[in-house]
Amino acid sequence: MTNTLRAALLALALPFTALPQPGRAADPSSFTPAQRDEIVRVVRQALKADPSILRDAVTSMQADDQTREAAESRAAIKNNQKALLATFGDPEAGNPNGDVTVVEFYDPRCPYCRKMLAGIDAMLQRGHGVRLVYKDIPVLGEASVLEAKAMLAAQKQGAYLKMQTALMTDPAQPNPDMLLQKARGLGLDPLKFTTDVNSPGVQAKLKENLALSRNLKVTGTPTFVVGNTIIPGMVDAGQLEQAVADARKHAG
Repeated sequence: MTNTLRAALLALALPFTALPQPGRAADPSSFTPAQRDEIVRVVRQALKADPSILRDAVTSMQADDQTREAAESRAAIKNNQKALLATFGDPEAGNPNGDVTVVEFYDPRCPYCRKMLAGIDAMLQRGHGVRLVYKDIPVLGEASVLEAKAMLAAQKQGAYLKMQTALMTDPAQPNPDMLLQKARGLGLDPLKFTTDVNSPGVQAKLKENLALSRNLKVTGTPTFVVGNTIIPGMVDAGQLEQAVADARKHAG
């Protein structure tokens, strides 16, 4: 039983027991066995008479949890502001001088991230004041790692978004030969691409992104950070645009 629910149930029974002194919470260990039995009886009667009491208690706990999580998210965003918005070498899309920045944590093999690809592009086309920062976090296995490395390697030749589209619209499982073929198809220098895929810099970037995602308690992909709000999971372009509008309003 959670502390909140325990306190709620004790509060129901307090009219039938000794009230705590002003400024002091009731200590369950201070009740006698008889008093505890009476508390259980009173609570059971109350719940039978009005089951909505339990529903209201659960609703209250959920609201408390949401309020706490929102406060923790705002604090985490504030503490990691520089890493989110001003890290050198992050891939970007949209307006580099946009007044609102959207940060997307995503895995290139994530089916939900792939479904959102076209919607995000449409949002950027409509919202010319939006800057989008990509944080690749390959959490779905070796195939994800291969594709994330390939995109960051392509970025070094100015082709991150082209490689992103080429890989995230292709259901085939990646392998080094396939990635090299993609690079050639995009007109990249194959030798430089191969070198960059395996470079310490690319590996360090992925580790940096994963560390940041842990700091923000990102639990899945995609996850978006817009203003001081963390938005987990797949959302439609309209929801994302509303979050941008809210961030713009609060910033103003």
